[in-house]
Amino acid sequence: MNQSREKAWTLFRKYVQADSLTKHCLAVEAAMRGCAKQFNEDVEIYGVCGLLHDIDFEQWPDNHLSKATEILSEAGYSEDFIQAVMGHGDFTGVQRETTMAKCLYAVDQLASFIVAVALMRPTYFEGMTPKSVKKKMKDKAFARAVDREEIKKGAEELGVDLSELIQWVIDALNEREKELQEMGMSLL
Repeated sequence: MNQSREKAWTLFRKYVQADSLTKHCLAVEAAMRGCAKQFNEDVEIYGVCGLLHDIDFEQWPDNHLSKATEILSEAGYSEDFIQAVMGHGDFTGVQRETTMAKCLYAVDQLASFIVAVALMRPTYFEGMTPKSVKKKMKDKAFARAVDREEIKKGAEELGVDLSELIQWVIDALNEREKELQEMGMSLL
């Protein structure tokens, strides 16, 4: 598969315009790039997977992932790539068999949660610790749409301690935020 980030961005923009969904997908892209580094996998492919994981959500929110297979298949993405995207929704019944699929499931909600925590801090990602993120996870009123059990399940399926996974995502988001700011964009 020779799918560049540039081509993925063009495809993404064809289906996604909402600022909030764009920021979420950029955060998941960053987290996936971080996971790829940890597992010595292809950073670009993992990043693109994170970017495109909600490709059909804006246009088909009530049937999320119903069109994703078609869109990604027509764009030339591999079966493993498509299976990873489909597997990030428990409701699809698609098994997460590859490291990429497990990473996507593990970081999807976690990346958004960590961004929400960053927004509450004067230094954003800088100096954030897994302990502070876990403390916020206990506050059910904070970022209430985020499924804490799914975050825990994702770390378990990936075989990584939750604190370690949180640190990977913090580091990846912090690194990507600096890059995005240079391009006039932001996760925050």
